[in-house]
Amino acid sequence: MTASTDPDETPRAKQPLELVKVGDRWAHAIHEPEKGCLLIATEKLDGVHIFERTVVLLLSTGPAGPLGIILNRPSLMSIKEMSVMPPEAFSGRPLFFGGPLEEGLFLVRPRGGYDKDRLARSGVFEEVMKGLYYGTKETAGCAAEMVKRNMVGVGDFRFFDGYCGWETEQLRDEINAGYWTLAACSASVIGLDKEARFGLWEDVSWLVGPKAVS
Repeated sequence: MTASTDPDETPRAKQPLELVKVGDRWAHAIHEPEKGCLLIATEKLDGVHIFERTVVLLLSTGPAGPLGIILNRPSLMSIKEMSVMPPEAFSGRPLFFGGPLEEGLFLVRPRGGYDKDRLARSGVFEEVMKGLYYGTKETAGCAAEMVKRNMVGVGDFRFFDGYCGWETEQLRDEINAGYWTLAACSASVIGLDKEARFGLWEDVSWLVGPKAVS
């Protein structure tokens, strides 16, 4: 799925890094992949078109292998052009390219005056980290109904065409070879309210520290 790795590559030094916090936005390097962490492409992926300067949110690390979505690749398609279009309530939302594997997913992060606990109690979506959830085409209809009932705002959603997937040990091999930097972050770093996230790689790299990403 990703660029091939060289087993002879020496893993990067594992050095503790200082937490940088700006308001409610923070990120820091970690050493093991976990649900809700970020994969930040290093310079070793420069020239690999799909993954160059990408930030991938890891949605799960289950027995079937890690699953994630690219956060900072706006799609050339619209939501209406997706093979399985979300309900009409979301037709005006921007569409992002989530990865090379075919499946539509979405993120939702309630903001403003909405009851965040109510969304969690609904059990409709999978929690990625506190305050951030993801859903599939099967739950898109429920998402539209929640917007209709004013449980969450339409602007709190982001839709992705495609996703990234790895075999169980594949991602770990790529991390050890230096293709990805791992980071934990706050939900506010994801920034679903922004129309485009062209600068997300730079933002997260700065929060984590340039030495960690190079």
